[in-house]
Amino acid sequence: MREATVQSEDRAWLPTFGAWMIALTSTLGALFIGEVMGQAPCDLCWHQRAFMFPLAVLLAVAAFRSDGRAWFYAAPLAAIGWLIAAFHNLLYFKVIPTAIKPCGQGPSCSGDGMILFGALPIPLLSLAAFTAIIILLLIVRRRTSA
Repeated sequence: MREATVQSEDRAWLPTFGAWMIALTSTLGALFIGEVMGQAPCDLCWHQRAFMFPLAVLLAVAAFRSDGRAWFYAAPLAAIGWLIAAFHNLLYFKVIPTAIKPCGQGPSCSGDGMILFGALPIPLLSLAAFTAIIILLLIVRRRTSA
């Protein structure tokens, strides 16, 4: 029995590590944009950070420990962050009409300064990161429950 648990946790390490790398890259990218480039995040970006930053720590510990149950405690954070990012994208791309700035109170990330590599808006990158993390955590769940 113990051998089967160790084997399933070994199979879960790579997707857990991948999810951690995405969370770490997203966290460092957000810090770089805010602290180095000097662009203040909008309210919705702040809320997304509140769910991405802890993922970088939780998934690092999970990968280090080869914890096959990482999906259990990391997936809820990623899912809530994904919901905020999805709503942010609906506002950003004007799918949801609103009389306020796309990002609510504070700075707006709909300006040209918030587009990376000439074509990628930050809200879309956030949604992609949360989506990839969720997919990898679902792979972890599948590999550990088999």
